[in-house]
Amino acid sequence: MREFKRTDRVADQLQKELAVLIQREVKDPRLGMVTVSGVTVSRDLGYADIYVTLLGEQDPERIKENLQVLKRAAGFLRSQIAKRIKLRHVPELRFHFDESVVRGQHLSSLIDEAVSTDRARQEQDGESADESGEGTR
Repeated sequence: MREFKRTDRVADQLQKELAVLIQREVKDPRLGMVTVSGVTVSRDLGYADIYVTLLGEQDPERIKENLQVLKRAAGFLRSQIAKRIKLRHVPELRFHFDESVVRGQHLSSLIDEAVSTDRARQEQDGESADESGEGTR
């Protein structure tokens, strides 16, 4: 088993701290229910890409607005992180909308739709087979 790299540990810690900070410290009424879904940190710890999702939000304008709020709060969040995590240099924070959740929901709905269509088709085929006498033993 390989050890966690330092960047992985820093990313993990950043994710935990940002989740709490965004919820409790960012006082902007435009900010929705933000979830920090992932963080990746550059090798040199110069910057961190923070991936967020917005609960129940799919409107591109609202998503864009929430990202703007987070980008404006990045300096504040970075200073708060500096107080909480022992790092010589706190990475620059770059916020991104995590589309994987929305994509996953879309794929899930497509699968559900295909399954129900398939089920309906099987039931219809079963009824027509019964009517012709082929489906009975």
